[in-house]
Amino acid sequence: MAAASQGSQSSRPQRRDPQGRPPQDGYGVYVYPNSFFRYEGEWRGGKTHGRGKLLFKDGSYYEGEFADGEIMGRGCRHWAHTGNTYSGQFVFGEPQGHGIMEYKAGGRYEGELSHGVREGHGCLQDPDGRVYWGAFHNNKRHGRGHMAFPNGDEYEGDWVRDQRQGHGVLRCADGSVYEGQWHSGVLSGLGSVAHCSGVVYRGMWISGYPVGRATRTVILGPEVMDVARGSSFTVRVQLLQDNGAVAASEDGRVLRIAAGVRYVQLPAYSEVSFFTVDAGRREAPIQTPFGFQCIAYPLSGPPSAGLESARASASLPTGDPEVAWTPDAPCGQGDAPGGLPAGRRASRCPEGCRRAQRGCAQFEDVRLGAPPPGYHPVPFLDGPHEEASGRPRGGPSPGTGTPTTQDPPGGSRPDGAAEAELGTEALPGEYVVMVQDVTSPPFLGRRLPPAFKHLRVSAREKAPEPGARRAAHPRGPASPPDTTSF
Repeated sequence: MAAASQGSQSSRPQRRDPQGRPPQDGYGVYVYPNSFFRYEGEWRGGKTHGRGKLLFKDGSYYEGEFADGEIMGRGCRHWAHTGNTYSGQFVFGEPQGHGIMEYKAGGRYEGELSHGVREGHGCLQDPDGRVYWGAFHNNKRHGRGHMAFPNGDEYEGDWVRDQRQGHGVLRCADGSVYEGQWHSGVLSGLGSVAHCSGVVYRGMWISGYPVGRATRTVILGPEVMDVARGSSFTVRVQLLQDNGAVAASEDGRVLRIAAGVRYVQLPAYSEVSFFTVDAGRREAPIQTPFGFQCIAYPLSGPPSAGLESARASASLPTGDPEVAWTPDAPCGQGDAPGGLPAGRRASRCPEGCRRAQRGCAQFEDVRLGAPPPGYHPVPFLDGPHEEASGRPRGGPSPGTGTPTTQDPPGGSRPDGAAEAELGTEALPGEYVVMVQDVTSPPFLGRRLPPAFKHLRVSAREKAPEPGARRAAHPRGPASPPDTTSF
């Protein structure tokens, strides 16, 4: 035959007889009648048997072991139309048993196959760099398995038809850990997450969303809270769901308390018209939900904080822009509560902050401090100080217009009159308390919008005049200021 001369000198193939029959025994080359197949290798009894190579007209080939005319044993198969190559065990022409499949598009599979598809236990690396080792069925990840993602995340648990489904544990590279139920590749059902920020959520998930998550912060108490000058008070905070229920499924959000003073005061509540601020401390006033602006003001005591960072918080989204947690992406501790697998240790709560527990937090012994350096209170032109000094009342109406920190508002002293005595306590007037979610990194990519509370500081009630003689003698130590709780 035409191809007979292509054999080696030591194993020259047998020639076909006039009827075109294939070689009987030994080494030979045979082109099949349909001309699509060409075989070169060993024969026995007129059948391919032993080592050989079967070439296909489209460029595909198989090279390996044959038995009684069938592809059987170990070999290598290449498919020209896909570019894939398989090396391993074959049964009746199909990959079956253990082998390695190299994919032209990228990726590699090593493990068990049946009838040419992945079946049993194996390891699959896809073109995106994800590596899965575990059970396969009908060419899909199915059963128990472990997936490692390029970003460092790892999932171990149940799979159904290439989707995470059932019970599983996701450990993110940033230390976050989720354990619970999955459906169609997303968190669905009961589950717990220990976030790398220290936040822990235990409860129901639907399509990647924690159903009982907090969406807003509220400060409990009356609409306007009255506090005596110099008194401490307690601020109680709740994290609420969309339906208004307390987000008791959440622990660990970091909340910070801050304060501000109304920029332009009302004469009914204050002796001070406004504060002038030195150039080095000037900042744009912050708009509050109460219809007025405020500037940062310090707190004294354990939860000391001002509104220095309030502008960043005030610009936070007040809606609900977060998307379902996609564990394949980076997520941007310690012993996780509730038996949750441990991730990295959560950072300590910053000074002046509290971590919410079961959707609640409390700041105790909160007290407004004295006006800070660089803040200069300007009394009203017709305020109580004017009456005491006998100065004439009158002048422009207090609070007219919208002043800036550079220019005094109408009704204040235009000539830089003497400032009110500062002392060590906050002056009577209107203030704002704000609680901010400063969890870092933000839980599921989103911080809660800040909560505000209107606070009114009143002067202490004066005791009855005891007379000049008694007033001249010092009395015992003053009783501690009252503590107000709201």
